[in-house]
Amino acid sequence: MTLNDVAELLDAEVLAGHDQLEMEVKTGFGADLMSDVLAFAKPGSLLLTGLTNPQVVRTADILDIAAIIMVRGKRPVPEAIQLAKEIKIPVLSTRLILFETIGRLYEKGMRGCIERVDNSFGRP
Repeated sequence: MTLNDVAELLDAEVLAGHDQLEMEVKTGFGADLMSDVLAFAKPGSLLLTGLTNPQVVRTADILDIAAIIMVRGKRPVPEAIQLAKEIKIPVLSTRLILFETIGRLYEKGMRGCIERVDNSFGRP
């Protein structure tokens, strides 16, 4: 599915990366904790989040995330949009909640970048 398909499916507004809407995306990861994103998200995935600060864009850049989808009608602060444009990471905003956003993408064939974590994760 292309980012353009994603934008249409989620009735999302493109805030940055208008020139990258033909990019193919196959996996996604939803989280508001950037530590979880750093631990589990994979390069080339969509990042679905309610966070709007520049740190989200920096985290996406570190992990080579394909694009950021901000949920719940959230809009990033101007600094985050500017940073996304500079490093060429598309940013979209949808009024859908995180659960509905993920559900719609899953229904159309997108899968998570991981299925489950190891049972020992986080245990001593």
